[in-house]
Amino acid sequence: MSAAGSTLPRHRLLGRATVNTVVALSVLYTLLPVLWLVLAAGKTRDALFGSNLLSLKDFSFLTNLHDLFAMDDGQYGRWYLNSLLYAVVGAALGALISVACGYAFDKYRFRHKEKLFGLVLAAVMVPQTVLALPLYLMASGTGLVNTFWAVFIPVLFNPFGVYLGRIFSQGHVPDEVLEAARMDGAGELTTYVRVALRMLGPGLVTVFLFQLTAIWNNFFLPMVMLSDQDLYPVSLGLYTWNSSASVSPEYYPVVIMGSLLAVLPLILAFVLLQRFWRSGLTAGAVK
Repeated sequence: MSAAGSTLPRHRLLGRATVNTVVALSVLYTLLPVLWLVLAAGKTRDALFGSNLLSLKDFSFLTNLHDLFAMDDGQYGRWYLNSLLYAVVGAALGALISVACGYAFDKYRFRHKEKLFGLVLAAVMVPQTVLALPLYLMASGTGLVNTFWAVFIPVLFNPFGVYLGRIFSQGHVPDEVLEAARMDGAGELTTYVRVALRMLGPGLVTVFLFQLTAIWNNFFLPMVMLSDQDLYPVSLGLYTWNSSASVSPEYYPVVIMGSLLAVLPLILAFVLLQRFWRSGLTAGAVK
């Protein structure tokens, strides 16, 4: 009995040590590239190819930052603003559209509803790169190639966001609350905007963050649609600079600095919006 009792804590300690080791390795695997990016962003061009990346010598963070926004007549600033416009506005409108569609699939009855939702689920499994050529042909037919709209319009529609919108609507919007609003004389649009949309806050923020990340990191679609560098997002702009770095090594420090700055909006968005993910926002809605 005592031997069995002593063996059980030993197994628990061994299991806990194994879990902690796996977690520590996962954290290192995630943070080491970020640490390298932060340290490399402040190094000179010669120090980047040396073995003293972790030292404080050859530190030129402000110089690299200045060179980044001065390179090619301030092209990076235009790319950054383009990405903010594509990502923030596109994610906001896309999240509203997706959540509204998911709410409609959940709360309304119409012909072939489940079949249409099955098509939405099928569209989730289609890689975005497969759609690039059909989207280009459609944009070419409407004269939108090499314009802002060629990149902005396709990102407004997200099948996975519609799926999440329906899931959140099922879990966060009780039918009793909607019936009460209708009995008070509220129309369908008023009920959705003033009642349901507030309850769908966590879902809206979740879809927004997914959309924001996808649009901000979007690379292939802008590469297919755009030829004017003034319309490039950050991802495509840094790719062109990195391609030029083999011929012009002065691009290396600014590419790394630009990559560091490109991560900041996503981190900021997750930090500011994570509190809205709590599912308890609708607690007490049904009395």
